[in-house]
Amino acid sequence: MSQPAATMSKASAKMPGYAWVVLFALYMATLAAPLNLFKLPPVMTTIQKAFNLSMSGSGDLMSIFSIMGFVLAIPAGYILKRFGIKLTGLIAVGSVTVGSCLGAIAETSRMLFFGRFIEGVGMGLIMVAAPFAISVWFPAQKRALATGIWASSVGIGNVVTLLLAPSMAVSYGWRSVWWAGAGFSAFAFILFAVLFRMPKKEEMYETPAPAASAQEESPSLLKGMANSNFWMISIAFGCYNLVVMAMCSFLPAFLEIGRGYSLTFEKGVLMNASFVTAFIMMASIFSGPVGGRISDRLGKRKMMILIPYILMTLTFLVPFTVTGWMIPMYMIVFGIVGGPIAPILLAAVPEVARKPQLIGIGMSVAAVGQNIGMYIGPSLFARIQEVQGWAVAGYWMIPICLVGIIATLRLKVR
Repeated sequence: MSQPAATMSKASAKMPGYAWVVLFALYMATLAAPLNLFKLPPVMTTIQKAFNLSMSGSGDLMSIFSIMGFVLAIPAGYILKRFGIKLTGLIAVGSVTVGSCLGAIAETSRMLFFGRFIEGVGMGLIMVAAPFAISVWFPAQKRALATGIWASSVGIGNVVTLLLAPSMAVSYGWRSVWWAGAGFSAFAFILFAVLFRMPKKEEMYETPAPAASAQEESPSLLKGMANSNFWMISIAFGCYNLVVMAMCSFLPAFLEIGRGYSLTFEKGVLMNASFVTAFIMMASIFSGPVGGRISDRLGKRKMMILIPYILMTLTFLVPFTVTGWMIPMYMIVFGIVGGPIAPILLAAVPEVARKPQLIGIGMSVAAVGQNIGMYIGPSLFARIQEVQGWAVAGYWMIPICLVGIIATLRLKVR
């Protein structure tokens, strides 16, 4: 048996069953962040009226969630090293809980913005900690599948809020949506505290790298930051998040304003703005893990990023011009082609790291791009829409996707 094959067999055989329990704990902890991130779009028109916000103001309220994401992205590596994955995860979920509570009691837009800002601290930390934890528990041959399953939490969070938030806001007021987000985050905090642990020695699929000494920390950071592959992943991931966040933030509002859809189900299921928008994430929930699985089986990362990226770029030719039955069809296609991009990009990080000690830094660099994209997307889209209209704002997503495709082409990964 060849050495690579032997390594693969050994890694696959040694992966403990508890890895899936850990994945569940990570999933629930991560789910708290997108649930609270995406609770705004389905009730955006309600929030605009309650706080007298413009379209660009609404975009800023969506974007502020991601500020701490890119501020904390690089320090998150040090936070992980200093406090460990478990405590970092607990800080993350705790921040989301506190931020949602602050938003729920907000009487001014400033307080609402501040609550979103605090929630974003949790998103910034968990999006670095969780992929790193997956790389610790799962060998390379199963990592893209596990990352794809974990990444579907973003889609689930969006779908749940799109389906439930509008009716909750109409029946009980928009604050009920914020309280529900806080309640789930508190529940996820308890689950993570009980279930998550690091692997025991006999559960490790490979010998862990020795911990870096204090003298080694700075050189390790410099080496990690100098890895161009980390930055190519970061740029590709950033462009992806920019366009997806822009679309998911404003499609419900567009369907209400531009296509006569309803906030609730009074006109029927397929005339509910949030329900139809949820098709995007419903599709990506399945296509993400499937794409990861195909990538694992083929042993190809770059190809399985490029093909969906190119197809997703083409979809921006029509999002605000389609009508009738083509609207839900567009949502499904957009979700299918875009779903595999994020998990496969994240699964590539450990493979381009030159040393195991640099994986955390690679995840941090990827998170920089992710959160900058999430920050820019809603604000940029809203401002273009206000000046040039919905269709042109959609067309502007195409050159941004092209930047992501170029970065992927320059990525040196299998």
